[in-house]
Amino acid sequence: MAFSEVGTPASDFSLFNQRGEKVSLADFRGFKNVLLYFYPKAMTPGCTVQACGIRDSKDQFAKLDTVVMAVSPDSVDRLVKFEDKQELNFTLLSDEDHQVTESYGAWDMKKFMGREYMGVLRSSFVIGKDGLIKHVMAKVKTKTHHDDALAWIKENL
Repeated sequence: MAFSEVGTPASDFSLFNQRGEKVSLADFRGFKNVLLYFYPKAMTPGCTVQACGIRDSKDQFAKLDTVVMAVSPDSVDRLVKFEDKQELNFTLLSDEDHQVTESYGAWDMKKFMGREYMGVLRSSFVIGKDGLIKHVMAKVKTKTHHDDALAWIKENL
C-alpha cells in the first residue's frame, strides 16, 4: 500500500482519544496545522521515546500553530495508561480496526525476525490548515521525530 501523497486532501476521520472523546481531523481545518503520526503500540520502548520527544516539544509545536495527534491500534484504556505513565500532553487516538491507518497507507506488511505480519508503519503526515497533506515522513526515527517534524514545519509552513 502506498502512503497518502503530498498535495492531496488528508483523509478525514473521527476517532476516540485517550479520554473517550471523539476527535475529528475536520475540527482543526482552517486554523491549525496537524502533525498526524502513526505508531505501533503504546508503552513500548520506541513508541515511548517518540511520544516523550513530542511531549517535551509541545510549546514549540504550539508556536508553529500545530497540534499533534498520534494514532495507534491500541484501545482507549491502554492510551489512558500511556498518557498517565508518561505524562503526555497531546492527543492519542485509538484506531483499533486500523481503518484510518490504512487510509493513510500506514498499515502494511512488516518483517521481524523472519516473520511477516500486517502492522503499523511508523510514519507521520504534516497536514496544513487547508486540509492538504504538506509532507510525508515515511520512515520516522523515534529519537529525532520531534526535531525532524519541527524543522520541516518551521522551514515550510
